[in-house]
Amino acid sequence: MTRTTAPHAEQGLASPSPSRGEGWGGGETPATLAHWLNGASAKLQAALNLTRREARLEAQCLAAHGLKVARAWLIAHDDHCLSPRQYEDLQGLLQRRLDGEPIAYILGRRAFYDLELVVTPAVLIPRPETELLVEAALARLSPKTPCRILDLGTGSGAIALALAYQRPQAQVTAVDRCAQALAVARANAQRLSLNNVRFLQSNWYAGLDAERFDLIVANPPYVAEDDPHLRQGDLRFEPPEALRAGPDGLADIRAIVASAPEHLRPGGWLLLEHGHDQATACQALLTAAGFETIFTLADLAGLPRVSGGRWPARVAT
Repeated sequence: MTRTTAPHAEQGLASPSPSRGEGWGGGETPATLAHWLNGASAKLQAALNLTRREARLEAQCLAAHGLKVARAWLIAHDDHCLSPRQYEDLQGLLQRRLDGEPIAYILGRRAFYDLELVVTPAVLIPRPETELLVEAALARLSPKTPCRILDLGTGSGAIALALAYQRPQAQVTAVDRCAQALAVARANAQRLSLNNVRFLQSNWYAGLDAERFDLIVANPPYVAEDDPHLRQGDLRFEPPEALRAGPDGLADIRAIVASAPEHLRPGGWLLLEHGHDQATACQALLTAAGFETIFTLADLAGLPRVSGGRWPARVAT
């Protein structure tokens, strides 16, 4: 399957080179960019348990963001002397990351399926494993045939916009109950000039009346409400309503599966991302609802991550 590639995430980020540091005053020696990067990398590696390469990359991303340049500029200008203001700004960004704030929220963006998306604390941060859900959807959508796609719980719009970009013949409806999340998704669609997506504020299917689709895709909340991971890492900063789903993490998946037949065309697909230990439960729900051709796909770590099924082309009466 051919994957249409968008412009690289860093294109268009470069700006005029920051001015040379004017010195610190009081006879102090200005800090160079290389000195700051080395120190920031060491602190990130120690505080966040990153590899040396990961820490270096995060330090470069913070520096590029703070100085408003592309990462490539940093490599050619590591002898740049930081002004006191520049140093203070970079230290502020570094401290936010050391405090655990996700780097995607600090930078205000995250790459997903070759698209650069704006992200804010109002939306879940798009993750690499969710690209598997996009791949599964694309495998079931002809590149040349018009179709209707529904993305439930769109958040930043990552899934809906990736599908709209890869399948320009499709008409995509992106739904979210959160107005702030929809504002982020709309802004991303406008930035990417994707005009085959519409956005609707709705609690799952509630605002769709009797509309039917060829494919429904969802990355719903699927973390159990007492899961200790909710108090760790990036999850501490992400919107709880985009993560938690009842005592067993399946409350929203149950609701989505139960009502999907009312919104699928004959032969349409329902695809869901879920937790690594929820594949069996998801398959059981799909079977009980009457779906056929039920499957589960593993992510790059080998963990069951996406399940789905096809609504019968002819429903037995």
